[in-house]
Amino acid sequence: MPEPASPIRPTDDEARALAQRLLDAARFAALATLHPETGAPYVSRIALGRAPSGAPVTLVSTLALHTTALRADPRAALLIGEPGPRGDPLTHPRLTLNARARFVARDDPAHAAIREKYLAEHPKSKLYADFADFGFVLFEAEGAALNGGFGKAYALSAEDLGLG
Repeated sequence: MPEPASPIRPTDDEARALAQRLLDAARFAALATLHPETGAPYVSRIALGRAPSGAPVTLVSTLALHTTALRADPRAALLIGEPGPRGDPLTHPRLTLNARARFVARDDPAHAAIREKYLAEHPKSKLYADFADFGFVLFEAEGAALNGGFGKAYALSAEDLGLG
């Protein structure tokens, strides 16, 4: 019996452009980590911005479980893209970004530029961005799965996303 055809389409410029639009529009995402005590999947919602390099970035508190989880194991996934106001939520495009989290120390030369850009995108974060328990986390892309709607599945590399 022949192997079933792969549902994954060849990655093309249209898929790359859609993934880029999803990344550009994202102001928040679902963050998946591994629970540091149980190893079970753990998902939380985070605010999301872009570093000057284009990498996704967030501001986290050391009090949050996802921060503890990322320090224990930097593997993460971000679900980016929200359903529109009408229609079946599963027909709206979404991107699952596989990444490694990298904490950005305050003395890192990139910190000031990341802070400035993030706070421009998330001005309310100015209230707590400089608290001692808050810091930035960059998500270094390793690849992604793009679901562009019914029958439109793609596997993208970090290079396809302009993040490689």
